[in-house]
Amino acid sequence: MEEIVRHLEEHIRERYEIDPDDDEFTVDVHLFDYGFIDSMGATALIAHIEKKYDIEVTNQDLMLYPLNTINEIAEFIHNKQAG
Repeated sequence: MEEIVRHLEEHIRERYEIDPDDDEFTVDVHLFDYGFIDSMGATALIAHIEKKYDIEVTNQDLMLYPLNTINEIAEFIHNKQAG
């Protein structure tokens, strides 16, 4: 799971142009409440996750699971891959 967290953090920093020195950006920060990702970015992130990890993120998943932080997203991916 550490590899998933590392990849997500790197991808989000690069894709959403987050400064490496941004002290507020952590694996536990609420990506949406703090403005790191907006609704369009969320759609792009879901598409990336589905392609990279070969999983499907359903509307039900979005309602059932908290996917607001890097750690929450990584745990979701890990659980989806475990079946």
